[in-house]
Amino acid sequence: MACQSGCYKDSSIGPEDSPLVTKKNEAPNDVVDDRRSTQHLDNGICFKCKVNRTIAAANGVGDFNGGDNGRFCADCFRSNLFGKFRLSVTANAMISPSDNVLVAFSGGTCSRVALQFTHEMQSKAQKNYEASRDRALPVFGVGVAFIDEKAISAVSSDDLDRAIEEMKFIVSDLAPPVKQFHVVPTEAIYSLKAGDAKDRLNELINAVSDVTGKEDLLEHFRMLALQKIALENGYTKVLLGTCTSRIACHVLEATVKGRGYSLAADIQYVDARWKIPVVLPLRDCPIHELNMLCRLDSLMTVEVFNGTHAGINGLISSFVKLLQEENPSRESTIMRTAGKLTPFHFNKMPEDNDYNGQVASRRRQKKYNLKTKDALPPESFCPICNSPLKISTFGTSINSDNRKTSSNAIGAACCASCQFQVLPKDPSSLEHFISLLPPPVSQAEYGDRLSQRQLREQIEDCLLSDNEDGT
Repeated sequence: MACQSGCYKDSSIGPEDSPLVTKKNEAPNDVVDDRRSTQHLDNGICFKCKVNRTIAAANGVGDFNGGDNGRFCADCFRSNLFGKFRLSVTANAMISPSDNVLVAFSGGTCSRVALQFTHEMQSKAQKNYEASRDRALPVFGVGVAFIDEKAISAVSSDDLDRAIEEMKFIVSDLAPPVKQFHVVPTEAIYSLKAGDAKDRLNELINAVSDVTGKEDLLEHFRMLALQKIALENGYTKVLLGTCTSRIACHVLEATVKGRGYSLAADIQYVDARWKIPVVLPLRDCPIHELNMLCRLDSLMTVEVFNGTHAGINGLISSFVKLLQEENPSRESTIMRTAGKLTPFHFNKMPEDNDYNGQVASRRRQKKYNLKTKDALPPESFCPICNSPLKISTFGTSINSDNRKTSSNAIGAACCASCQFQVLPKDPSSLEHFISLLPPPVSQAEYGDRLSQRQLREQIEDCLLSDNEDGT
């Protein structure tokens, strides 16, 4: 009897004879191709070059977290990882020949690979410069910065000093061009004497009772310190070693803390909301691949801090680690899912870069449908953590009359996360807390942002839109 679904028009034709059914001794083309591609893996041969043995096979170990060491040989693995880094840099106009790049260096795996890859790009550019006749394009400069948290860290001074010496050796051991190594304490964000700045920083940190709030505030202070180094030493970009694994944790952390609106700002390749733009060229590289590269190339790392977190950050970190153990692609999936969020206008390089940077920036702007800064309403930022805020949030939190004090106004303008986890609840404690904040988050800058926004709102009706020619 013929199938009632009508898939066989002729009852005399059986399933074995139907053109819609694959014969037992044959396989679909995609299955055949997949079998051919996995034959090399079964034999321990590199999937890319198909000549050398994979890293896992060469070392007699299993596939590392389901990663690329079970698919690539050492050379192909290295070139594939560096290719991700280079593609991020070139596709997002992160580094131009005239730039002076400051690499944030903590001594760990991620920042070590970021420094190594940046150095390799600089070395290649230097060779091309020396080989060229006209020498039209200069070679970008590279500096390295370490934020000394001795004043607020539980790490002993001797261990930290020893770690700093090891970092200096790593930087000096790199081939020319020479890279300047900056060691700046966290309290340098204050324009005070060293002792006074240290006391004020400790008093400010101790005023935060929430453990998660302390960690988030310290992370923001690290960025302020990096910005200070870059501004004072003529750097044009700040390069972070933030990888896929760290971004996956941040996505869940921000979601739990109620920072969903500002999440898209923190996970893009470029973050130009700062005076010195911040770039993340390792955004597509998971931590286990970076660890593998450090082992293969014997890249020296320095573990200053144990890397453990407390509060919400610690719970999320443990949770993501368990997810990754169950499925090696979980971190990448989380990052790619969050990557579908619409970026902000400052998640691209300013248009005043060189022509190559402008072309890459315009391509990315078209790809993600990013509007220009002039075509968007001005952003409001949290005066504590610099996270972008919704217009409605800012508008309702600020009273235009003069009945509120400056400290209350700044507190009301903060994001919900900072209000809940960082700011003191008592009004008198809040005023004292605001007085301890460093200049970048003081009333002066807050007042500038507020006045600029109010001015923009007042003249909004007089501004020309993009489709008006002014006639």
